[in-house]
Amino acid sequence: MNLITRSLCARASKPCKVEGTSAPIQETGTMSDDLLKTGNQLRAEVIGQAHHDAALANATPFDMPFQELALRYCWGEIWARPGLSRKARSMINLSMLVALGKPNELKIHIRGALTNGITKEEIQEIFLQTCIYCGVPAAGEAFKMAKEVFAEPEFAST
Repeated sequence: MNLITRSLCARASKPCKVEGTSAPIQETGTMSDDLLKTGNQLRAEVIGQAHHDAALANATPFDMPFQELALRYCWGEIWARPGLSRKARSMINLSMLVALGKPNELKIHIRGALTNGITKEEIQEIFLQTCIYCGVPAAGEAFKMAKEVFAEPEFAST
């Protein structure tokens, strides 16, 4: 039994498998559970199934509540809203993560941006824009993270 299943078992009445993910989720029929299922599916689609599964597999009882919170509200509530495209959300996230100086999260969202149809040239332009408003060191770190992602086999040819 994986960590997310163990974490939710106490509250769950019946197991279900979220379509498009390999992580079983326990369904209790609440809105919060619907957000969790949506969040699981959406995050796996955007950042890739392997990265999504790794985040859950590496979670411990200490940080599993954070994983669930992020899945429900970041991915299930905000990313699933119809007001912006996934591409627009990715562009916004790249800019914010550069401004905040969050390189690890930036790498995750560079992968997601490529998945959401943002080109390497558009990422370059986003990072040049952030250079002016966030500073040279922040943009320099962003370019470094992008180069690392671009070198990954699944993105090397895009």
